[in-house]
Amino acid sequence: MPRALGVCAAASLLFASAACAQMAAPDPPASSANPAPAGSVPAHTALPGTVQGVVTGKGGEVYEGVRVELARPSAGPISGPGALPPLVQQTNSDGEFAFVNVPAGAFTLTISSDGFATQTLSGELKPGETFDAQHIVLLLKESTSVVHVSASGQEEIAEEQIHVEETQRVLGVLPNFYVNYDRHPVPLTTRQKYSLAWRSNIDPFTFLLNGAFAGIEQADNTFAGYGQGMQGYAKRFGANYADTFISTEIGGAILPSLFKQDPRYFYKGTGTIRARAAYAIANAVVCKGDNMRWQFNYSGILGGMAAGGISNLYYPASDRSGWELTFENLAIGIGESAVQNLFEEFIVKKLTPGARKIASQ
Repeated sequence: MPRALGVCAAASLLFASAACAQMAAPDPPASSANPAPAGSVPAHTALPGTVQGVVTGKGGEVYEGVRVELARPSAGPISGPGALPPLVQQTNSDGEFAFVNVPAGAFTLTISSDGFATQTLSGELKPGETFDAQHIVLLLKESTSVVHVSASGQEEIAEEQIHVEETQRVLGVLPNFYVNYDRHPVPLTTRQKYSLAWRSNIDPFTFLLNGAFAGIEQADNTFAGYGQGMQGYAKRFGANYADTFISTEIGGAILPSLFKQDPRYFYKGTGTIRARAAYAIANAVVCKGDNMRWQFNYSGILGGMAAGGISNLYYPASDRSGWELTFENLAIGIGESAVQNLFEEFIVKKLTPGARKIASQ
């Protein structure tokens, strides 16, 4: 968060200089003393100050992207050519805002966000002061209007969100299609679930990643039954790509359509670190249904088991897994999903261009 560094030190220096000059200068004769003109402003009031604060919810969670407006009624005329427009900011990922170089005098803060009651705070900023509004709590509106969206309209909104998700790439390279940063997500239709899975499977980076894994396996002679040479590499590449394709199609399209569940991870982004971590870990075994309610993730769990069972059809006989190993791999997969969700919640967003902007809309 921006800070007005050295403001207090600068104020002290100026006041000290003014005091020394006053002591050194002779007192003017009483007969020649001229009173200050009415309405004049002492020189030290020109020192600007800072107005800062944090916007939170009732539970202490911080809110990013909240609109904060600072009006300065005493800084100039209210209207006309000399009027000063209000200053506007949005809170950062820590819910913080800071207006620097604000003229001293009265001010009003207006905090607003969709779905919340507008908060207003007035104060008096002294020269060189940092006014800390501390925690400003946003409260939900007491009365909300119900908006009915038709199925076709909802599908169009989902289509727009998918188009945005398909542009999400970590560091501009790694696909990040199955994470939704929108504050108002809508469920996907069956066609959209298949479309997103297909788009993920044919992404160039998917082929590149599977090719790299195949090369590592070839170097280590993993799945020795495939042999070596180009033929062995082709078999390893085919097996890796088949694992990815089948897992994505079953866990991301077929079963989510059957169970009416959403295969995406919905970024939380607010609340304490502990609450966000618990949310991310829980998403390894729960998901949102098409009714946008939380439920057990049948699609992901059964999809992992099905993909592991189908892989026995094309892996070498000596490397095929039984049911015991399938369940063991499933447990490992759930743990890996929890770790991946933690990265999504705390790290990946910062490395994904445009994701911060999406989340604040």
